[in-house]
Amino acid sequence: RLDSTNILLPELSVITNIGWDHMNLLGNSLEKIAGEKAGIIKDNVPVVIGEVIPETKNIFINKALERSAPLTIASSRWQATDWKWKDHELHVEIAEEHRTDRQVYKLDLPGIYQTKNLLTVLETCRVLKNKGWNIPDDSIHTALRQVKKTTGLHGRWEQIHQHPSVIVDVAHNEAGVKQLTEQLELTDYHALHIVLGMVKDKDIEKVLKLLPHNAQYYFTQASIPRALEAEELHRQASTIGLKGKSYPDVNTSLKHALSIAKTDDLILICGSVFLVAEVAL
Repeated sequence: RLDSTNILLPELSVITNIGWDHMNLLGNSLEKIAGEKAGIIKDNVPVVIGEVIPETKNIFINKALERSAPLTIASSRWQATDWKWKDHELHVEIAEEHRTDRQVYKLDLPGIYQTKNLLTVLETCRVLKNKGWNIPDDSIHTALRQVKKTTGLHGRWEQIHQHPSVIVDVAHNEAGVKQLTEQLELTDYHALHIVLGMVKDKDIEKVLKLLPHNAQYYFTQASIPRALEAEELHRQASTIGLKGKSYPDVNTSLKHALSIAKTDDLILICGSVFLVAEVAL
């Protein structure tokens, strides 16, 4: 209901996923958060749900029925059956419901979590084509390979340096960091260095408990009032066994990490959109 997009009457509404974010505005349960998110569903306007969980599925279905809005669930129609990394791209094999053939889509966003977003994109395009939009398949393939170039979307498992590898990711909440740790498990490296900074209004403890213990940490902060002080982040992380030192800003942290890391190590910068935006490498 509070979503800024409600000033518009869209051709289509899209809800990606529901997580524990903006709880101060949206509510303290998944059901309440979903109820607020469902506020973007408009009368007679199709809505695509990226993925659903048991706590939220009926909330979206009931709101769509109330609004006479045709509803589809991307993860029910589309499935990622295989994936691989090749030439700095993510190649995903996709199966569509009631079809025996497979299509491979190549994404310039290499994070494995993008497979879920891909399903949402494909369902969105399908619904728009059914509404009369001309969206050729080759245009979809081309666009997916040029997301960063055409939109300026950065900071999604993005490599900005090699030998050692430096990766930035804007994951900043429980859901995002879960995806990030899954990505780390699939990544080859010798030693792991994590430059971490967060803002005060996130669930710091939940995020810290998800992070790996086998890493050297560089606790820091973005140059904004909302930033959690590096020393306080260090203190909280120490209580759950994360080891490292605190630094005044992200680039000082990165400089220290680069001075220590070997060529086959991985340096990951994460925890805040604002922090990643200040990286000057």
